[in-house]
Amino acid sequence: MVKFGIGQAVRRTEDPVLLTGKGQYTADVSWPCQAHGIAVRSPHAHARILSIDTQDAAAMPGVLSVFTGADMRAAGVGPMPANVVVTQTDGSKMAQPPRHALATDKVRHVGDPVAFVVAETLDQARDAAEAVLVDYEDLPSVTDTDLADTPDAPVIHDEAPDNRCFTWDFGSAPETADALAKAAHKVELKLINNRIVVNAMEPRAALANYEGDDETGRYVLHTPTQGVHSVQRQLANDIFHVDPSRMRVITGNVGGGFGMKIFLYPEQLCVLYAARQLKRPVKWVGERSYDGFTADKQGRDHVSRITLGLDKDLRFTGLHIDLKAAMGAHLSGFQAFIPTMAGAKMYTGVYRIPALHMQVRGLFTNTTPVDAYRGAGRPEAAYLLERLVDKAALDLGVDPAELRRRNFIPTSAMPYDTGLGPVYDSGDFERVMDTALARIDRAGFAARKAESEARGKRRGLGMAYYIECCGAGPGEQADLRVDEAGKVTLYIGTQDNGQGHHTAYQQIISDRLDLPLEAITVVQGDTDLVERGGGTGGSRSIPEGGVAVRDAAEGVLDKGKIIAAGMLETAPGDIDYADGAFTVVGTDRRVSFEDVARAARDPSRLPPGTEPGLDTKTRHKAAAQTFPNGCHVCEVEIDPDTGDIEIPRYVVVDDFGTVVNPMMLAGQVHGGVGQGLGQALLEETVYDPDSGQLLSGSFMDYCMPRADNMPDIDFIYIEDMPCTTNPLGIKGAGEAGAIGAPPVLINAIVDALKDLGIHHIDMPATKHRIWQTIRNATMPQAAE
Repeated sequence: MVKFGIGQAVRRTEDPVLLTGKGQYTADVSWPCQAHGIAVRSPHAHARILSIDTQDAAAMPGVLSVFTGADMRAAGVGPMPANVVVTQTDGSKMAQPPRHALATDKVRHVGDPVAFVVAETLDQARDAAEAVLVDYEDLPSVTDTDLADTPDAPVIHDEAPDNRCFTWDFGSAPETADALAKAAHKVELKLINNRIVVNAMEPRAALANYEGDDETGRYVLHTPTQGVHSVQRQLANDIFHVDPSRMRVITGNVGGGFGMKIFLYPEQLCVLYAARQLKRPVKWVGERSYDGFTADKQGRDHVSRITLGLDKDLRFTGLHIDLKAAMGAHLSGFQAFIPTMAGAKMYTGVYRIPALHMQVRGLFTNTTPVDAYRGAGRPEAAYLLERLVDKAALDLGVDPAELRRRNFIPTSAMPYDTGLGPVYDSGDFERVMDTALARIDRAGFAARKAESEARGKRRGLGMAYYIECCGAGPGEQADLRVDEAGKVTLYIGTQDNGQGHHTAYQQIISDRLDLPLEAITVVQGDTDLVERGGGTGGSRSIPEGGVAVRDAAEGVLDKGKIIAAGMLETAPGDIDYADGAFTVVGTDRRVSFEDVARAARDPSRLPPGTEPGLDTKTRHKAAAQTFPNGCHVCEVEIDPDTGDIEIPRYVVVDDFGTVVNPMMLAGQVHGGVGQGLGQALLEETVYDPDSGQLLSGSFMDYCMPRADNMPDIDFIYIEDMPCTTNPLGIKGAGEAGAIGAPPVLINAIVDALKDLGIHHIDMPATKHRIWQTIRNATMPQAAE
């Protein structure tokens, strides 16, 4: 086995630089003569703009200019496009109100930008921003997703008079209605999937310059992204209307993306426009409360009404879902895709459910736009389904593990066509569940519950089984270049956001070329250096990019064998490669990789017709998605007098197929569980229902998970079920922890409280919400 190859728990090679403060994030970058920008944001959730007076602000010391939406539109700066357009049930396209960088007619959420101030210093820009006078006519607002399409809701966009961006149906309504009508049992549930502020460690930022003359010059943008090429294409083709070669996008280190940094934002357009107008670099760095909480794309915010049918043997017969999904105030990149095509096909999960019908209403609200957040539709599907299954078990008095076991798709059915699009290639759901239950010692739970009760506490055990579809996207190209010393540089279009891409790609190359990691360099994040790329999202970087890297390494060896054969005076078919050397099979005649790399650059040593160098460029586009899956089981202990909750045990058993690096994998799972725990127990974006004001606009009011909230996580993975549709057997793991954690935690809490007649509690199950739920159950008058 190669020392640093696939399957080895190699420490991340990125970390020494990052941990010693030598990383380079956009905020760390400064260009000569740069100016500083500040966005002027709306204090209103919904208001008509009557006038914008910038004269006093423009006259303040150090101010270079104050730009408005009218300025940018007059210069031909286009609106930000929706990357996905949904076709509605009636065949028409969804409503697509344009979203410009700066509002001109109305503001539609608190934080909507209306002007952009540029000054010599940041303090001067801040002072001037306060002097921009905007005359608003306040309008009624709606921030509650469930109320957005009611008859008396204020209209947010004229293009969507009922605030519906789209109505979209999936599955068979007649078959599902028939299945539910004939069901021996029906279980109903209303779920709220709470809105999340992403809060990546690195705030958004943008630094732009314009080089050259107006007609042929180039824009340069340094900004944290999850893939520079998609940002380049949108900026060039859709917004600034220039050839993509005139739009260079650079991304350095990225301190967390989680979906939020895939998309375009108004500030990126503003600095590009300002840099061109002022003929100097312009820098904007977001502030956590003023910019992040109000303007970063947020996650989730679904309201669902669900009905599950079961026959007399408690086998699932039909599932109906009525889902309202918040779009927020404006269209964004993929927001229409999340509750529809991304999530809908996973709503049967790991179960045989013969009939499904889902109707999704995407609704505009006077809130920050919602888009992809870690898992992007699959966490919402898993939470809905796993809460529903647990409630069915509780309502019908059956063991939740037995109910799942009775309805699991069996291993013998693989590959299994769900009938909704996905075809599961592999998986043994019952074995994974049983392994998780054994590791948490479910058999000993009754004794632990009794011990908790003796101390006045309530103990619950919950489980949740998730499956997601990922690992496929637009495809990825690996450009592998070998210098004369045998050092390898990989140019690839994915974008590391903290996942450890450099280490993973180095391991894949090392596994095939037998090179030490220090001989391998990875380059990402620059459209001038990397020819093309699909970016990072949907756990596809290693399933797609990793395969492309492996294929490129194989191409290097194929070229190397031809050159080595010439050096050793034999046929290429007689050459083998191992331990860093090309060897004539059956002999001790050999030349090192370094020697062949050197010879490959010397035309006099190449066989006739051989291209110089070992450089290889390959592209891989996944033919099918992958389906990582797993089981989370946890125990909670609740103090009924205070609502305090502890998590003494938490077990995760996952099926990720082939694992590149077990250490990094564990980190991905732990981080995902932390984000899922945050949504389940702590995080909630709250708007005032009357004014539309954001009430949870800072860390004083919005509770992020901390170290003392995290349980010890007993994590293992099962490796003997590699993905059969991915050449490396990899299924993907980046989103898994965040998918399994919310339902398992809520299921455990409900299990602890079920003796009080409590069958559901919505996220986040904060200590106050738990306490209030217990109080309402034990003192009914308290609920009045």
